[in-house]
Amino acid sequence: MIRKIFITLILILFTTNSFAAGSDPKPKKVKSDYDKAVESVKWAKKYEKKGKLEKAKKRYQKAQKLLLKSNKKKPLQADTLNYLGFTTRKLGDYENGEKYYLLGLEIDPNHKGINEYLGELYVATNRMDLAKERLKVLETCNCEEYNELKEIIEGTKKSKY
Repeated sequence: MIRKIFITLILILFTTNSFAAGSDPKPKKVKSDYDKAVESVKWAKKYEKKGKLEKAKKRYQKAQKLLLKSNKKKPLQADTLNYLGFTTRKLGDYENGEKYYLLGLEIDPNHKGINEYLGELYVATNRMDLAKERLKVLETCNCEEYNELKEIIEGTKKSKY
């Protein structure tokens, strides 16, 4: 009788351990600061569309902090500089936003996002000739960035930036 109980306990232990080991979910990928920032920007845009400007501002601030950390770890990445320019501009600092965009263009002169957003910044600061230069860069991309900037320059789409 004791032997049966002992064997049963051993079987239970082995069975439990094998199920536990086999049912472990795959380890979650740790998101980078850049990935977290992009997610925060997406949320900020959604809040902005709904008119929840204070919530949007907080998300842009959070994203900006994450992007600054990301830029320290991996400096001079065009995508990071694009979002740094974007969040900085959205927080009202056009001068520094422009600096991030221009630095990003030094790395990737044809970056679609930077060219569009920098063009929008130029529209917002009444520098239409410079905005049209950014549009010219996007002219052959056959992309939504071109169409968005063109509509803003023509005044058929109101820029929220």
